[in-house]
Amino acid sequence: MIKFWDEQIFFFLNSLAGQNRILDYLIIFLAEYFGYFLIAAFLFLIFWKYKKDAWRPLIFAVFSLLLSASLTQIIRYFYYRPRPFLTDSVTALIDHSSTSSLPSGHSVFFFTLAFVVFYLNRHWSWWFLGGAFLMGLARIFAGVHWPLDIIGGAILGFLSVFIIITLFTFRNTKGSDKLEPFISKTP
Repeated sequence: MIKFWDEQIFFFLNSLAGQNRILDYLIIFLAEYFGYFLIAAFLFLIFWKYKKDAWRPLIFAVFSLLLSASLTQIIRYFYYRPRPFLTDSVTALIDHSSTSSLPSGHSVFFFTLAFVVFYLNRHWSWWFLGGAFLMGLARIFAGVHWPLDIIGGAILGFLSVFIIITLFTFRNTKGSDKLEPFISKTP
């Protein structure tokens, strides 16, 4: 049943590719280049909000991204899922290698970044989560990922941030049982 819906959603979105030049350019932008704007926005947010202590959220982000990238490679080593353009006749708007499709590396990276922002700043996180979602949708539309690849990337991004938060949590030294994060949410 899941495979059925995965394929139905993919083929519906991909059937729209090649129908409108402006829409195709928008999808290509979102799928290939929008991530650079998200990275720039992340760096701006960190250096604007944390100023002198920007190294703390940057280390948090780097650890989360390293963990998510490592887990992605482990999954891809043990499980190969062919990309849509390798198994079916699709309209591919962007070129891509024939590496494993699950999980989407773009989705893992940008959802990890979005969940880091969610932990640090809830207001801005909705923009980052929305951007990661749009990028994932565009990569389905462009013919390089199945919907479950994007969902898997989002889940892996969330789990990576959760694991890093859990690993870097310590007991408050004032005798309280309250757990404090190693990164202060307030600058």
